[in-house]
Amino acid sequence: MSAEKPAPALAIADIADADVATVIALWQTCGLTRPWNDPASDIALARRGPNSTVLVGRDRGAIVATAMVGHDGHRGWVYYVATDPDLRAKGYGRAIMNAAEDWLRAAGIPKLQLLVRPENSGVAAFYQSIGFGEQQILFFTKWLDGREPPRVG
Repeated sequence: MSAEKPAPALAIADIADADVATVIALWQTCGLTRPWNDPASDIALARRGPNSTVLVGRDRGAIVATAMVGHDGHRGWVYYVATDPDLRAKGYGRAIMNAAEDWLRAAGIPKLQLLVRPENSGVAAFYQSIGFGEQQILFFTKWLDGREPPRVG
């Protein structure tokens, strides 16, 4: 039985203005952006208040991992969890998720949740390996600007 590889010691910090374009490019490379969500606006919103941020992980100065993390006072959420596709299986995903968990613990948040799109089901094993359990829920959305929600099926 092999020992679990420890997460690398990434330099992890809140996103800076100079990081925004690089982070968006990483999210696009990872297939995390959608036409109806402007990633620059999502970053700006996360940076606006004390209940959310975007964490970036650097290896030798290069951004190799990200996680947008926030909370509603009870539940923590992560979005835009990304690792450089050319550098996968090095522990960067585990390291950035550990940082997101630490950020939430520091805020006193007891629970972390995340959503995975069905077409990204390959990440399920990763999340299970770091202690997440799959929950069966019914998920509803409503666009507050009047758009119709996408139809499923």
